[in-house]
Amino acid sequence: MVVVRLTRLGRKKRAFFRIVAMDSRKKRDGSALDILGYYDPLKTEDKVKLDLEKYNAWIQKGAIPTPAVENLVKSLKR
Repeated sequence: MVVVRLTRLGRKKRAFFRIVAMDSRKKRDGSALDILGYYDPLKTEDKVKLDLEKYNAWIQKGAIPTPAVENLVKSLKR
């Protein structure tokens, strides 16, 4: 099953996340099928960048977003 989830990058105490589509059996930081965007919780503006066309294409193919990704997408649509 394909899921849309966050993968962690950055150094210690300076977390940076990519929003990726990947197989649910892979490790959190394993190889992704597609990179859809990023989330930087330490920025004050433009914390989330997401390619909505790619995101919607993966959702139509049956990918399931995690609750964290769903919240990020909702924050973009406001």
